[in-house]
Amino acid sequence: MIVLSRRSFIKTSALAAAGSALSPRSWAQVPGANSDVRLAVIGCDFPGGRGQNHLKSFGEVPGLRIAAICDVDTVNLERTKAALKQKGTDVETFVDFRDVLARADIDAVSIATPNHLHALVAIWACQAGKDVYLEKPISHNVWEGRQVVRAAARYGRVVEAGMQCRSSTSLAEAAAWIQAGNLGKIRVARGLCYKRRDSIGLSEGPQSVPSTVNYDLWLGPAPMEAPRRKRFHYDWHWFWATGNGDLGNQGIHQMDIARWFLGEPGIAAHTLSVGGRLGYTDDGETPNTQVIVHDYARAPLVFEVRGLTESASSTTMDRYPSGKLGASIGVVVECEGGNLVIPDYTSAHAYDTKGQLLKSFSGATSHFQNFIDVVRSRRLADLKAPIAEGHVSSALCHTGNVSQKLGAELQPDALREHIRGNSAMSEAFGRMSEHLARHQVDLGRTPALCGLPLHFNPDAERFVDNDAANALLTRDYRKPFVVPDLA
Repeated sequence: MIVLSRRSFIKTSALAAAGSALSPRSWAQVPGANSDVRLAVIGCDFPGGRGQNHLKSFGEVPGLRIAAICDVDTVNLERTKAALKQKGTDVETFVDFRDVLARADIDAVSIATPNHLHALVAIWACQAGKDVYLEKPISHNVWEGRQVVRAAARYGRVVEAGMQCRSSTSLAEAAAWIQAGNLGKIRVARGLCYKRRDSIGLSEGPQSVPSTVNYDLWLGPAPMEAPRRKRFHYDWHWFWATGNGDLGNQGIHQMDIARWFLGEPGIAAHTLSVGGRLGYTDDGETPNTQVIVHDYARAPLVFEVRGLTESASSTTMDRYPSGKLGASIGVVVECEGGNLVIPDYTSAHAYDTKGQLLKSFSGATSHFQNFIDVVRSRRLADLKAPIAEGHVSSALCHTGNVSQKLGAELQPDALREHIRGNSAMSEAFGRMSEHLARHQVDLGRTPALCGLPLHFNPDAERFVDNDAANALLTRDYRKPFVVPDLA
């Protein structure tokens, strides 16, 4: 395996990309255009994981050939290669994603690594002249998300965010229907992630890394520290150095849908989070119970994470006139004339104020097909989830978590007094308190964190007069895995 230094890799790939940008070519002249688009999947956690979904979904796209797979765990590589071979697909394997990006016979990559590597791999792919399908969240923090947007523009690449709900024809129709005023003024757009997350346990100190994992590559930009979790794969989601909690794991989809229906193009100017890791004690750092309020001009966007929820039929759902959401995740757009309920990725149902069904929307197209179509056509306007949209919705998860990180524990009465002027937060916190009480969580004994109210400048993408919050817009990057500043 050739291990490239960051300097030599970026120099080579940037020159190649710059040459391509200076000498525009038609898609018919791009390698693979007249036959198959040659794709490499980076991150193929076996047997589950988003990488496996990428392999399956891209494998169904006509005119696409999966040419290579990459994973820092050789067990994942070997098992994935064997599974593909059984289906008649033979691929090359790589441990180091830089080796994939250096290949001239790869046209595009899909990135399904852990969150903390998303932006870096995407930017280096753009610099290497590759088109990119990038899993959600598209970044680990706000600043690096903006660098991905800049990289796509600077190097003329097709970069699509893996927010497949944007390819749902039903949701697009429903969003237009709501924004046309068919249910009156929007009062609140509420994203819900009521998804059971059990304790990950206490590891009692640093844990060993599986011998099959190249840990230096796995960490990438993150600090060189031993893992503090029993399960190496997946549970990285619940640590700030590598994940973004359930807000950035599952909730990014519902956050994006809620913002889509509000019709808001930018990051919210005011944000507040309340929550904590409540109901059990383990190694995890991110909240399992959380409410975030983003104040937008049209209406607030409220997001609720409930990791202890009993089921989709929890009484916390009963307040909606439509009855229960009927799912553990979803979005409810509450309007003056009723509610629009979005229980999954491909349908939406409008109800009047009495709970009577007014209209249903259904149908979706392939998000993966959309990406390949635009790779061929180069018509960026046809992307269903352009990277700029992915950046804004991902940033809403990040700014919410910044508020959470800067919070302080408050006793319930003091917390209620602190948020009294925020009606959306007060209402949501009341229901969150009831939910915790049903799980025998006493907020008097294990207080929630009351996040810091934050004022954000969407144009500058900086917090206003808050150095501590601005410091959390980015991170210290471990060399050579440094996200380049493309300002």
